[in-house]
Amino acid sequence: MIRLDNISKHNGQRLVFIEASAALQKGEKIGLVGPNGAGKTTLFRMITGQDEPDEGQILTDRGITIGFFSQDVGEMAGRSAVAEVMEGAGAVSEVASELATLETALADPEQADQLETILERFGEVQARFEELGGYALDSKAREVLHGLGFSQEMMDGDVSRLSGGWKMRVALGRILLMRPDVMLLDEPSNHLDLESLIWLEQFLAGYDGALLMTSHDRAFMNRVINKVIEIDGGNLTSFSGDYEFYEQQRAQNEKQQQAQFERQQAALAKEISFIERFKARASHAAQVQSRVKKLEKIDRVEPPKRRQALSFEFPPPPRSGEDVVKLRGVDKSYGSRVIYHNLDLLIRRRERCCVLGVNGAGKSTLLKLVTGATQPDAGTVTLGGSVKLGYFAQHAMDLLDGSRTVFETLDDAFPLASQGSLRALAGSFGFSGDEVEKSCRVLSGGEKARLVMAMMLYDPPNFLVLDEPTNHLDIATKEMLITSLAQYEGTMLFVSHDRHFLAALSNRVLEVTPGGIHQYDGGYTEYVARTGQEAPGLHA
Repeated sequence: MIRLDNISKHNGQRLVFIEASAALQKGEKIGLVGPNGAGKTTLFRMITGQDEPDEGQILTDRGITIGFFSQDVGEMAGRSAVAEVMEGAGAVSEVASELATLETALADPEQADQLETILERFGEVQARFEELGGYALDSKAREVLHGLGFSQEMMDGDVSRLSGGWKMRVALGRILLMRPDVMLLDEPSNHLDLESLIWLEQFLAGYDGALLMTSHDRAFMNRVINKVIEIDGGNLTSFSGDYEFYEQQRAQNEKQQQAQFERQQAALAKEISFIERFKARASHAAQVQSRVKKLEKIDRVEPPKRRQALSFEFPPPPRSGEDVVKLRGVDKSYGSRVIYHNLDLLIRRRERCCVLGVNGAGKSTLLKLVTGATQPDAGTVTLGGSVKLGYFAQHAMDLLDGSRTVFETLDDAFPLASQGSLRALAGSFGFSGDEVEKSCRVLSGGEKARLVMAMMLYDPPNFLVLDEPTNHLDIATKEMLITSLAQYEGTMLFVSHDRHFLAALSNRVLEVTPGGIHQYDGGYTEYVARTGQEAPGLHA
């Protein structure tokens, strides 16, 4: 359906693609992977015609429809979320617009002399609208929005009142309702909670067009894709299978390439040694010359590219008392909405509690109560003896000073630390070399999250409270964080919609429901096995 034929592309001085080729066929669901800045967004822009390759061509089958979801959703105002989603439904929305114009014309006395013509056209357009399923469009749009977590009130309210994250969901809903022949989805899993993510997986499983997407959620990728295209060093390499298979295959390829490289280096060393040894002897001149020519003709095997692996080791945190935090008889409401009533909860040392619950159930509120960011209306919240708290809040990244660089921010936080140790800290969180001189103002969401994490974990607390710590983080950074937190000896309370993160780190589940908090011993994997559901309110 779409073919990339020997494309090359520069961004300024940087070469993004070098004679790269790939194809997207009907029924293929492809995950586009590669390090940050490798050119994923550039590729999307070229396929949609917003950008042109410098060389080569992008061939698209005649007449196919393409729907593109990106993180840049543009302005939205003056319409309901339902109307906004219906607007993107392709041909049917254009027909709906003409139908509305004709309805207005029929009621306009000034156009009475053209009534017959208008009526005839109205009949044609109405038939076309019905044929395209136009009368079911409103209910289909609501079904999509409901799947993405919208309440009826939010669907019918002015879209301008929604936050940026909810506007993203509206933009995504528009593409899903359109059901184009080809869907291009750039990070569709960002800003989605667990329930919406699982709904989207099921939606895409039933979608029969071609899909090309990026995502930092490996569980989501594994459920949806059947092929991977990797962008690395300007090349495009295809792997059949899901993300898990791609990782294994890439590691195997690198191992084989390293072995080939080492074998060739050993053989070359022998040849060079022979040449050096006998080049001055006239009796060996012919042999030496022959070997020199042979060396010149050999295709050199390159060593595999070494990806920068992020790694961070926790200094051991100070030991806390056995009871880390105790909530007794806690009430919390927002206006007439009761979130918690008479809540009792005890979190003990070394527990890693993940908090699950549908949107608006009170997950973030629980974390705010525990950290003192919000006060209970009644009851008490008591931290235990020797508890040193670290809180990663969703708004933590907004508190960074835009005028300070990455290094200055770390230096401000730890004035007694040596330059070397702060540079090592920055490097382990992905800020190597000159990147520490970047000002916070120009950092991406993921970079800001990494910087806040680095500040929180350098002098580690013994009680970590994390609200969606994996939002904006790429797969490599998430892996580093999981590996580091798995070694962490303190206590954790966290909210995350990343199932890989939940399964790897939790040993207790707190499920927030309207009837209180249901507690499950064992981690997220045991919770799924015991309840038969991956998220509250959703059944497997």
